[in-house]
Amino acid sequence: MKNKVIGTYCFKTDLGRIRITNEDQAIALTNAHGDVMLLVCDGMGGQNHGDLASRLCKDIIVEEFNKTKFLNMPAVFVKMWLKTIIKKANSAVYDESIRNPIYKGMGTTLTLALVRKNSLIIAQIGDSRAYVLTKDNKLKQLTNDQTYVAYLYRSGQIKESDMKTHPKRHVLLNALGIYPSISVDIITYKYNKEPVLLCSDGLYNNIPVSDIESIISLDDTPQQKCDELISLANANGGSDNIAIVYWEASIHGY
Repeated sequence: MKNKVIGTYCFKTDLGRIRITNEDQAIALTNAHGDVMLLVCDGMGGQNHGDLASRLCKDIIVEEFNKTKFLNMPAVFVKMWLKTIIKKANSAVYDESIRNPIYKGMGTTLTLALVRKNSLIIAQIGDSRAYVLTKDNKLKQLTNDQTYVAYLYRSGQIKESDMKTHPKRHVLLNALGIYPSISVDIITYKYNKEPVLLCSDGLYNNIPVSDIESIISLDDTPQQKCDELISLANANGGSDNIAIVYWEASIHGY
């Protein structure tokens, strides 16, 4: 299996210090064919059961991943598969919100990474993020936040320094399960065995990028790094649920 991806990973969610329910989901797994998938979902809706939305999304995508073989499949077909399963997850969340009024308005972000021999295929909905750690130990953000303030910044209407204090900083422009149809960004990046980090906004809003870089640059295990990141996010206020997925490729794994 010359194209099999080998490495180590951890995934973890945490309630944080403010929220009363955990609406985040995180998972990393390999299927029977050696493919690797990393996934973070940040549920939205609070009392409208964002935890159910994120769990439904995760469960459907994991089920489909476990019965699909990607090795040697061209990227164009992988992207088609991603669009299909994400539409399936969107329909499941949306249909449940229509069937049961207490779930009305629930939804979730989705950040998904498929780790392949020479590429990362990223699917993005909302404002959870995917990063790689470059050779000079700097985080490179691969995803674009689909938020109102990110739109204002990218269009030159506000400064980057205004984003964290803007009154509409939590407004999403895209989420899974809110509408019967869904728009998803799917992008392929060249992959050179860099460490990969997926996280919800509960992490990056509570820890400066420089501190995240310092922690994941340490010679610790992936599990220790996840624990250290969550501990620091909570020490800095823990203002939201926290979801982390972290992957390190083996240098001998290709």
